[in-house]
Parts: sequence; structure tokens; C-alpha cells
Amino acid sequence: MKFQNTREFAQQLDSQDELKNYRNEFIFPQHEGKDVIYFTGNSLGLQPKSAKKYVDDIMNDWANLAVEGHFYAEKPWWDYHERFAEPLSKIVGAKPSEITVMNTLTVNLHLLMVSFYRPTKTRYKIICEEKAFPSDQYMFQSQVSHHGYNPEDVIVEIKRREGEHNIRLEDILAKIEEVGDELALVLFGGVNYYTGQVFDMKTITEAGHKVGANVGFDLAHAAGNIKLELHDWNVDFAAWCSYKYMNSGPGNASGCFIHEKHHQSNLPRFAGWWSQKKEKRFKMEPVFDPIESADGWQVSNLPILSLAPYLASVEIFAEVGMEKLIAKRNQITAYLEFILHEIDKEVDSTFEIITPANQEERACQLSVFLHGEGRSLFDYLMKNGVITDWREPNVIRLAPVPLYTSYEDMYEFGQRLKQGIQSLHK
Repeated sequence: MKFQNTREFAQQLDSQDELKNYRNEFIFPQHEGKDVIYFTGNSLGLQPKSAKKYVDDIMNDWANLAVEGHFYAEKPWWDYHERFAEPLSKIVGAKPSEITVMNTLTVNLHLLMVSFYRPTKTRYKIICEEKAFPSDQYMFQSQVSHHGYNPEDVIVEIKRREGEHNIRLEDILAKIEEVGDELALVLFGGVNYYTGQVFDMKTITEAGHKVGANVGFDLAHAAGNIKLELHDWNVDFAAWCSYKYMNSGPGNASGCFIHEKHHQSNLPRFAGWWSQKKEKRFKMEPVFDPIESADGWQVSNLPILSLAPYLASVEIFAEVGMEKLIAKRNQITAYLEFILHEIDKEVDSTFEIITPANQEERACQLSVFLHGEGRSLFDYLMKNGVITDWREPNVIRLAPVPLYTSYEDMYEFGQRLKQGIQSLHK
């Protein structure tokens, strides 16, 4: 499609967008009486309007039924989390039995590493990406130290080549092969939080398994954003937060995937009564007999008030489907890229998009290096109704989430970006 940098063209794209009405299902912060241009769904998704009803339902059941809500609420609390298995399995490409919801993201990664990071004297190293999200880096360091190793001897970071912004797949595969028999675990982000690079999880998984390592992924920036086929890719485990592209609310519950090949294994795990087989859970028996599914990795009963807004959002995803979301994601991100290049021609500054140009290696996010600009431009945008994200030294991250951003948002952002640069250069 031949794009145009005009409001009329953007409005035309919006009129053709089959997802356009879903924008009305979300609540936008306001700036001077109008919806802000919201680019930070990769940090915290907007609130679905239906979320309040789902929370109110729980509050009403609590008020009217008290403890009996566990079994007699319209959505009984004791199996509330099971409602996520089917829709989440479609979002991440899994079997429903391979999905559970529990805790929060880094907690779940720690719990999963109990099962899938089993270092020995000869096989103990972990491969991850350079500049992984800091929480993952701290997790690796503490896990390795817990096992009595020096993190510097164990953690192998795949680095970007000099002068490049993204990690080459060939370098990942070469490092996996090089570490070889010493490699216990490959744990990558599915999408790098800083650059927005999407990693080839299928190929990475195959390479890790070939040398005898377990392979898992942190899907914080991938779930609800990219096409995933975790079961078919033979990924051992994965976890994701729900508050970014999946709009569940700040700090909310995390989803987990554990491949069915591990469900009846004797892998060690930290146990709790909610992972006990359901028919035995309330018998309070002393012997642990876990559910033979991903639910067998749960520890405690679930925070139902937290799950309620997540379920509201998941049901929107189930209605729309990932195929339609990805189709719009590709087009609206391409239009944003076009707008950035067009504005670049009209101002003195230079924008360098450090997210891969190849559609197979990127998703919703564009990370933009603002050569010649500084924090003042970000501040200008924030004060003028554009909610975006700043990362040092001078990168802004822009995530046009397909469920609720419009093509006219992309055009209007370009105009405010140009105005901001021109006003700061007077």
C-alpha cells in the first residue's frame, strides 16, 4: 500500500479497519478533553471498560455469598483460573492443559527455574540475551548464586555486534553450539523490551535441545503481540505478564506454559495445595500428588480480584483472534514507520529506528533513536497529549497497540512530533 502523510488518508484507513470499534471498549486518559495518543501499551495496557463489571461481580459475590462464593458464585472462585486455559492457549499456541495463571512474572520464572535449571558439575551454564530486562538479569544472578556458582562463570550473554542494534540469529546459534555440553538452560525474551526485536524462538529451541539444554522464554512483550506456537515449537516452558498488551491492570497475574511432555515427569518443583489434584485438594492429605497439567506448578490459591480484569481482557482477545490483531499490527506499525520517515524529512533532527525493518523480526513496538534530541522532546510530547516511553540515552519506544490505537493517532503524533522539534529548536 502507498501511504500518505495526511489526516484524510489516516481517516480513510480507520474507516476500513475492521477492529476500529474495539477502541470504544477501552478507557483513555484525557488531554484537553480529548483522548491521549497512547503508545505505552507495551508497559501498561489501557483499562477495558468491561473490567470494572468483572471486578464488581466478585465484590458482589463476596458481599452476598462470603465464603460460599468459592463454589456458588456465578463464576466459582475455586476454579476461576481454569477459564483462562482455552483462550490463552489460542493466544500462545498451546494446548489448554499446558496453560495456567498464577503469581507474577518474575516469581513464575523463578519457580519454573526450580524445575528447568538443574545444574550439574559439567552442565551448568545459562544463555540469555544481552540487555535482557533487568528483572531477568537479577533473577539469573540470584538463581546461579543460590546453586553456589559465580554468575560471571555461568551466565553467557549473546551480544550485539559492534555498531549494530540487534542480535543476529546466527550468533545465538553459534554460541549455543560453542557452549554445548556445558549448557543447562537457554532463557531468552521472546521480544527484546528495548529494541522490540522478535527472536526466532522455534530455531533457538531446536538449537538448545540439540545440545541437551532446556529452553524457556520470557514472553512479557510477546504474549498478545506476536504469533506464538509454543507447543509445536517444543518449548519447555514460558511465562508472561498480563498487564502489557493483555490489559489486565498494573502488576497483575502472570500466565505460564509448561509443555505437556513434562506434566508426568519427576521434575522437582515447589509445591503447594493448589497444585494438588482437585479431587484430593480438600482432603488435606499429607502426600503431594500434583495435577498432571500446568496447574500442577501452582502453589497457592489464586487472587480472584486480580484475575477478574484479566479475564475481561482475555475474552476480548478470544472474540477478535490473534490473526486479525497481527494483520492490523503490521499495517499500523508500518504506517507509523512511514510517518516517522516523512517527519524526518521536515526537521533538522534524524530518527533512527533501531527495531528491525524485517516484519518477521518485529511486532508492535518501534524503538526510535532521536539523534540531535534529548529528554526535552519526550517531555514536550508528554505535556501535549502523547504518552510514550523514554529509555536512556535518548530512545523513545512507540507501541501502536492494534486493539485501541487508530491510524489518525499515527498522523497526529507525527504533527505533534514535528511541532515539538521545531519549538525546541527556535
